[in-house]
Amino acid sequence: MVGMRTPDLPASAPLGGLGGGEPELDLDSLLGHVARGDQAAYEGVYDRLAGPIYGLIRKVVRDPAQSEEVAQEVMLEVWRSASRFDPAKGSAMTWAMMIAHRRAVDRVRSATAETHRDQKSAAAAAMIAVDEVADAVEANLDRERVRRCLDSLTDIQRESVTLAYYGGYSYREVAGVLSVALGTIKTRIRDGLIRMRDCMGVVS
Repeated sequence: MVGMRTPDLPASAPLGGLGGGEPELDLDSLLGHVARGDQAAYEGVYDRLAGPIYGLIRKVVRDPAQSEEVAQEVMLEVWRSASRFDPAKGSAMTWAMMIAHRRAVDRVRSATAETHRDQKSAAAAAMIAVDEVADAVEANLDRERVRRCLDSLTDIQRESVTLAYYGGYSYREVAGVLSVALGTIKTRIRDGLIRMRDCMGVVS
C-alpha cells in the first residue's frame, strides 16, 4: 500500500513486551500490550491491521489518497484508544474495522457536505447576479456607470466577473483561464457582485 507508514508514536512509549524468543501473540493479546504503551506490540498490530483497514476504507471512500489518509487516522486512533478495546465484546480485528468504517463514512459525509456548501455558494452568487446586478444594469442602461463600477473592483474580481457574466464562462472555466483555485474564483465573483450591486444601487 503506497504511502502508508506507522504513525508517529510518543517517545516515552516502552519497547518491552515482545522480547526475542517469545511466541508470537495473537492480535487481541497484542492490542492488550498496546493499551499498556508497548510500541513494539503496536508495530505488530500495525502490520496485521494496515492492509485490511485500507482495503475497507478504499471501498467506502474510493479515492486512493484520501483512503490512505483516513487509514493513517484509524491506525493512530487504534494506538490512542487501545485501552478501550474489550475482547468480551468482539475481536480486535472487528473493533478496528468498526473504527475504520466509521472514519470512512465520516470522510464521505464531510466531502458531500463540502460539495453542498459549494453549490449553495454558487447559487447565492447567481441570485445576486440575476436579481440585483443584472436588473440594475438593465434598468439604468448607463454603460459608463457600469464601467466605473467594474473599475472599482480588484483586478481578479473584475476579470472574474467579466469572464463569468459578460464572457459566458462557467466558474470552473474562469478558474482555468485565470489559473486560480475554483474556491477563490467563487469568492472573488461573489464579493465583486456585491460591490457591483452596491455601486449600481447608488442610482435610484
